[in-house]
Amino acid sequence: RVTENAKNSLASLKRENPRLEPTLAIIQAHNDQLVQETNKNFAKEVGLRVVHICLPEGSTKNEIVGEILRLNEDPNVQGLALDLPESLYSSKVLNAVKPEKDVDGLSSVNLGRLVHGDDCLVPPTVCAVMELLGDTGGKKVLLVGVRGAEAAALQSVLQRQGATVLSCHGKAPQLQSELGDADMVVFGSAKPSDVPASWIKPGATVIYGAHDLLSEKQSCGQQKDSAAENTVGSLAVAMRMQNMVKNLERWIQSQRHRKWDFHRLKLQPLSPVPSDIEISRAQSPKAVDVLAKEIGLLTDEFEIYGQTKAKVRLSLLERLKDQPDGKYVLVAGITPTPLGEGKSTVTVGLVQALTAHLNINSFACLRQPSQGPTFGVKGGAAGGGYAQVIPMEEFNLHLTGDIHAITAANNLLAAAIDARILHENSQSDKSLYNRLVPVVNGVRRFSPIQLARLRRLGINKTDPGTLTEEEMSKFARLDIDPSTITWQRVVDTNDRFLRKITVGQGNTEKGFARQAQFDIAVASEIMAILALTTSLQDMKERLGRVVVANDKKGQPVTAEDLGVTGALAVLMKDAIKPTLMQTLEGTPVFVHAGPFANIAHGSSSVLADKIALKLVGEKGFVVTEAGFGADIGMEKFFNIKCRASGLVPSVVVLVATVRALKMHGGGPNVTAGAPLKKEYTEENLQLVADGCCNLQKQIQITQLFGVPVVVALNIFKTDSPAEIDLVCKIAKESGAFDAVPCNHWSAGGKGAIKLAQAVEKAVNQKNNFKYLYDLELPIAEKIRIIAQKVYGAQDIELSPAAQSQVDRYTQQGFGNLPICMAKTHLSLSHQPERKGVPTGFVLPISDVRASIGAGFIYPLVGTMSTMPGLPTRSCFYDIDLDPVTEEVKGLF
Repeated sequence: RVTENAKNSLASLKRENPRLEPTLAIIQAHNDQLVQETNKNFAKEVGLRVVHICLPEGSTKNEIVGEILRLNEDPNVQGLALDLPESLYSSKVLNAVKPEKDVDGLSSVNLGRLVHGDDCLVPPTVCAVMELLGDTGGKKVLLVGVRGAEAAALQSVLQRQGATVLSCHGKAPQLQSELGDADMVVFGSAKPSDVPASWIKPGATVIYGAHDLLSEKQSCGQQKDSAAENTVGSLAVAMRMQNMVKNLERWIQSQRHRKWDFHRLKLQPLSPVPSDIEISRAQSPKAVDVLAKEIGLLTDEFEIYGQTKAKVRLSLLERLKDQPDGKYVLVAGITPTPLGEGKSTVTVGLVQALTAHLNINSFACLRQPSQGPTFGVKGGAAGGGYAQVIPMEEFNLHLTGDIHAITAANNLLAAAIDARILHENSQSDKSLYNRLVPVVNGVRRFSPIQLARLRRLGINKTDPGTLTEEEMSKFARLDIDPSTITWQRVVDTNDRFLRKITVGQGNTEKGFARQAQFDIAVASEIMAILALTTSLQDMKERLGRVVVANDKKGQPVTAEDLGVTGALAVLMKDAIKPTLMQTLEGTPVFVHAGPFANIAHGSSSVLADKIALKLVGEKGFVVTEAGFGADIGMEKFFNIKCRASGLVPSVVVLVATVRALKMHGGGPNVTAGAPLKKEYTEENLQLVADGCCNLQKQIQITQLFGVPVVVALNIFKTDSPAEIDLVCKIAKESGAFDAVPCNHWSAGGKGAIKLAQAVEKAVNQKNNFKYLYDLELPIAEKIRIIAQKVYGAQDIELSPAAQSQVDRYTQQGFGNLPICMAKTHLSLSHQPERKGVPTGFVLPISDVRASIGAGFIYPLVGTMSTMPGLPTRSCFYDIDLDPVTEEVKGLF
């Protein structure tokens, strides 16, 4: 009956979870084959998979504990049981088993739950004893030689069912009298030979083997006239399998969405607000493994980097693939001043409000900052004030090395290009072919990536010795035209003197010099690929599609042609995993990828968003941000990132500041590092009203995509109540669902509660999300739609070079890619000095380039730099390290 019930329950679980492969691991430290066979037979009957780990006799407790710890971390094992000699059943061994995998229910945690009457697994031998005893209410039950954890569990269950329980050992002088008085007797082992039947009360029920799952292998009890005798035996094994099925039910439930068991870190905001790094240092972050478990990550799903950072494995997406996504919130902004208007701060403040104050599962997904701005002029990008990611110095510096991995991969590809040109220019076809496909240990073979190249060339051969001379030449020569090389080297430092360089001037390069340049690392196409990829396989394919140049016939040359795709993937294998960090109030943050927002799409990764949407659950929120103003960052987010991910945004939070609106209303220039003019520090309603035209335009841009918009007015201490009220009034009159002042910078999540409530309501509004253009339209037409509908241009003007590139990309089959405009972020137009809402201008397209691996065409509007320069007074003047405490100073 027990086996049949377990079998039916498991079959029901498998119908609901068809990919379920339940596995019970049993650690055995003896050579008894009967134990192993009986477990296997019962498991097979129920439908379970059993793995026996047979340790040699004489194994120590430490050896057994080591095996237990290994199985604890095995995600393919849902239950763990022990078959050990009695001498090895110590608390050290039993408590090494994870409570959630403890099928035998003997760990102190499970026993504690049992004693307290909480939901838990009852040890199989105890279940078997209770099954055999039947009704114990009002009975006297004597436990003889029942010891340890099982004795405690059995006594607790019996007492709960109304029995009076006594216990003694087998040699106790009062044993005869106790046996004569007991209605039920439970012996810890097989029937003792030195206990006459006459000692036992007539009609009493007697159970043997409460310690041994297979006690019938010893002298099983025989039926007597004076007592009903039973052995635990195989019934306990059946109960073990039943426990395993119950454990599976709990395990399946644990995989599903739940409200996070979240511990909030409390804030005590100071006034005036200290520097960002002082605020960060004043908070003690949670250990990252604690945070990971709070949000539902399993132990094998994250890799710890120090105490406050962890990489999250992509396997989580497979585990949670049937779970509904949460709500997807995008934070965008109006056209900013050079100081920035606080999108990251709003993003962090919003999730602090949602999770720490409204008890709603939420995640922030942010870009990793480049060290260029950190040491240059902008400073860090961890948010600010009491709404930031901590520890901020780790966030702003090396983090987990993703940018370094991108730099290494990018420069490996750059080196491969020049090396290939050199070798092709200095060798005959035959010599080149022999070096590309050498004889190794007497055998000559193509590598897998070379076989793939042969197939693309239409050469269906696998033996290097069978190619014709023409096929060898076709295979070996890429014939790269050096004048068409678009792939540049990168470094994560603002270094203006690398904007134009000459490579190949060494004597060993045989005069093959050419002009090249360095870009900043985050401008690499590999960064854009990382941000848009959806899996490791997708990343490999995207890396392979990267076009680095044209050959002399005008056809594209790719990383796959150079044979370097696999190596690039190896360098990026850890970078593809999002990094888990936390906010000042302990809410979770994913930091992943950081493409430039003017020359690339400027968003954090698709993978971070997808994982976060699963972790928050159907009623949770994932808040991510787009770079710069809505005209650049948001437009690219929708037309590029949403196309790559298939995700649909729920609401846009549009960040505005009184300072930026005054600038758009005609206020004086705002310059980084210079004090603000009095127009920005004193009330001026007219400037605010005039500048709201930019806010209205950005709301209209959002409405082009059919998504509800909430305006978040990021409050500065110089903003007057009248200015704040005016902005909120105009925003709502202009079509915003709501407009909310936010004080998260000075108050943390508490200062963004009203924004969080507005966002909560806005996601229930009608959402008619749509893309701005069809991919099938010609490249120039897609550019024109963006220029006219988003920027407000009258028309576009392509330079001859840009038109030539458009024609070439169309001919090469790249015409159906989305557009990623490379444009200044300081104006809706191409001219940074034109504020407000410029009209009547013609947008000049100076060049058109392609990021085929990332999957977009990027037109250059005017002159765009991919390598920033250091200012006269760089941030590095203030950055220092205390040699005693090792504290970083000067970050902001």
